[in-house]
Amino acid sequence: MKFLKLCMIAGFIIAFTLIFELPAHANDENQMTKLTFSKSVQVPGRILPAGTYQFMLAKNDSNRNIVEIFDADGTALYATIQTISAERGRKAYRTSVTLAQRPNGQPEALVTWFYPGNDIGHEFVYSKQVESELAKAANN
Repeated sequence: MKFLKLCMIAGFIIAFTLIFELPAHANDENQMTKLTFSKSVQVPGRILPAGTYQFMLAKNDSNRNIVEIFDADGTALYATIQTISAERGRKAYRTSVTLAQRPNGQPEALVTWFYPGNDIGHEFVYSKQVESELAKAANN
């Protein structure tokens, strides 16, 4: 009788773990992150107004460098952006982003995004013209 109860308890623990383990892996897999900006921010090909957005990797096993940007509740897709891998010397224990100043009062540009626990992140690729503007602004 005790053995049967122990088996049932073990079964419930395993089932509970499996049910709640799947969402945790799904977030690590797609790196879904909510970011809130108090001012407009530029991403390649788009200006995001101040607000909250969901950043996540596209469901593409062959290319882990496609970032999708959705509205706060994940229902409207604002942008699909090709990125390149960015490395840093240490893991980001929290979400980490880098913004670059833009000239003439233009919105800051989102340059990198690192998901918590990773030392490999995503660098946003801009047109040659925007990259040149960012480089000039960084040197001033």
